[in-house]
Amino acid sequence: MDQSPLIDIGLPIALAIIMVGIGLSLTKEDFAVQARSPWATIVGLFGQLVLVPLTGVAVALAFGLSPMLALGVVLVAATPGGATSNLITYLARGNVALSVILTALSSVAVILTLPMWFGIGARLIPGAADEEVTVPLGQTFGLLLGVILIPVLLGMILRARKPALAARIERFVGIVGLVVLVLLIVGIVLGERDRIVDLIVAVGPAVIVLNLALIVIGGLLAWICRLRRAEQIAIAVEFGIKNTTLTLLIAFTVIGDDEVGLAAAVYSIVMYLTAFLVVYGGRRLMRTAV
Repeated sequence: MDQSPLIDIGLPIALAIIMVGIGLSLTKEDFAVQARSPWATIVGLFGQLVLVPLTGVAVALAFGLSPMLALGVVLVAATPGGATSNLITYLARGNVALSVILTALSSVAVILTLPMWFGIGARLIPGAADEEVTVPLGQTFGLLLGVILIPVLLGMILRARKPALAARIERFVGIVGLVVLVLLIVGIVLGERDRIVDLIVAVGPAVIVLNLALIVIGGLLAWICRLRRAEQIAIAVEFGIKNTTLTLLIAFTVIGDDEVGLAAAVYSIVMYLTAFLVVYGGRRLMRTAV
């Protein structure tokens, strides 16, 4: 894939801005609250970092996708939630603080776990080894450190020192994220326009199953672990609503393959559609909560 300055420079900057927004919504007290009652955070992190990527590998294998599309599905599953998951959790009446904490912690942990799960997928998916596609640990670590950890910390510092300014910037960040995602999807469609329909038909069913499975697994895991309904909603959303901007960044700048990124592009569309169902279901659940 031919890289443009928009992708090489603009995409990492845009993602860093989005991650600053997550930092702006965090305070030290958020971490203190979860530290005093950490069970929901432990359950959510275990699921996000272990069960969700495993589900992605299983779906990629079950649908017999081409190696690059299958790796794209694994990459989506290995990606953490993002600012959108926090918004959907709020609209669904879930535990927003838990959602934000899970997003922040999994975004940091993914610096190590994403390359690991991608490597596992590359070994298990038939034909993937022949493509000689890897996610280099050093390059990925440096990239994610620069666009995730540091921006989140900057956002938290700004929130602590200038809360009024932080509140104004936080509203702007969500718009940036949506615009960037739309532009990325359009770019993929244009880049693969000769075979876009065939690729979407190929990966669409797998992506739909993955999204629905992750939402159900999140809710069930939280229910089995006896978490409250607001926490069940937060974990279900966090599993199903991904930071696909990050997935696309890895696909473009590290892997350099449109086909890998296509799974993330299609997943983005699917997850926004299912988000409406999650919001509706979450509100109904919370109305009947004891």
